[in-house]
Amino acid sequence: MTADEGKRAAAERAIGFVEDGWVVGVGTGSTVAFFIEALGRIRHRIDGAVSSSEQSSQRLRAVGIAVLDLNAVGPLPLYVDGADECDPQRRLIKGGGAALTREKIIAAASEKFVCIIDPAKRVDVLGRFPLPIEVIPMARSHVAREILRLTGGQPAWREGVVTDNGGWILDIYGLRITDPLALETQLDGITGIISNGLFALRPADVVISGADLLPA
Repeated sequence: MTADEGKRAAAERAIGFVEDGWVVGVGTGSTVAFFIEALGRIRHRIDGAVSSSEQSSQRLRAVGIAVLDLNAVGPLPLYVDGADECDPQRRLIKGGGAALTREKIIAAASEKFVCIIDPAKRVDVLGRFPLPIEVIPMARSHVAREILRLTGGQPAWREGVVTDNGGWILDIYGLRITDPLALETQLDGITGIISNGLFALRPADVVISGADLLPA
């Protein structure tokens, strides 16, 4: 199975979690693009979607799905999104598409978080993929120094990338994240960080890897 075949298979299986009349939380990325395509086929069964990025909002509108404001419709019954890495406890690294903050907000506001990945995203220990951190632009250097001091990870500024919130992205290389809960909490305490790409405090409830539903 190719990567795209795995992504499409996961996206198609995730449609089975969508019920009539729901407003669905929708994430960002290449796997989610397949989910949006599939969601478009059942657009008349749902009441709309809350999107984690302008990119996904455009895709949703293109297939005829209304994009709604979370403030007006939350909490949500379901959030479907991809991940850059997933460990056996369904803890994730996200943010390769620079939408991590809005993704965290929608995940927190949703009763069920279904993560769809191709099998290559499964790891035993998080950290092979660099950990994205969204920062206030004026705090970039301060945050980078603090992360280096606290974790030993090597921060790299993702130059030219501005998030939908006006933030900048630091990618942290060289981490082996054996305690994602502790690291997520530690990063949340650094002044200047808007959000970090660890989803351990609020992990996925369900992970679909290719066509397979992973055991809880």
